[in-house]
Amino acid sequence: MPVLLAALACCGARGVAAEAPAAARAAAPQQVPSEQPIKLDAASSEVDYKTNTVVFKDVIISQGTMRVQADHARATGLNFANSKWTFEGNVRINAEEHGNLRSDAAVVEFKDNHILRATVTGKPAEFEQKRVASEQIARGHADKIVYDVGEGTIRLADDAWLSDGKSEISGPLLVYDIRSQRVQAATQPDSGERVRITIQPNAPPESGKDAAKKPTPTPESPKPPPSPPS
Repeated sequence: MPVLLAALACCGARGVAAEAPAAARAAAPQQVPSEQPIKLDAASSEVDYKTNTVVFKDVIISQGTMRVQADHARATGLNFANSKWTFEGNVRINAEEHGNLRSDAAVVEFKDNHILRATVTGKPAEFEQKRVASEQIARGHADKIVYDVGEGTIRLADDAWLSDGKSEISGPLLVYDIRSQRVQAATQPDSGERVRITIQPNAPPESGKDAAKKPTPTPESPKPPPSPPS
């Protein structure tokens, strides 16, 4: 069942929610902070010792399969223990499970030497993921997207939209689980906001009009019985 169609099962006044059963969530493998080193590659760097600020150009920061790339990056000190880095210009983030984010700017938080969270902003910021065991691609966009690495979730806020290739859902807030490929949508109570879902129908069967255009085969005339022998 497509991820957005699954959301239809739980429509309510405050929005739409589709969550995995508790047993399935409990059985899902737990993610742990990466033990792999953080690598930084840049075309150039400038250090302002007065403000302890480091500016990188054409920078790539990676840890395991996760990768953050941008035209510029700025940070207070070369510290990944507990810091926030600002990325600007053609920001690209490769997330887990074949997920990718693109935006104009991003703030990436580091904690205990691993990437904790990335907040990307743009007009719009974009996300896509090739779905497991499928040729379909989930795509979404919003003015603000928060990727929580530990939870494996993508939160799309402000003019949020998401499609699984067959259906579309839009609303003020969409939360997409990139591991279970499920979406949750909600609105604030008494806000007047709505969640909207569009389902693309399957290819319709041939209509009567189209069927009438096809030539009707002419039945063969019955052959006369053979003459009795003389």
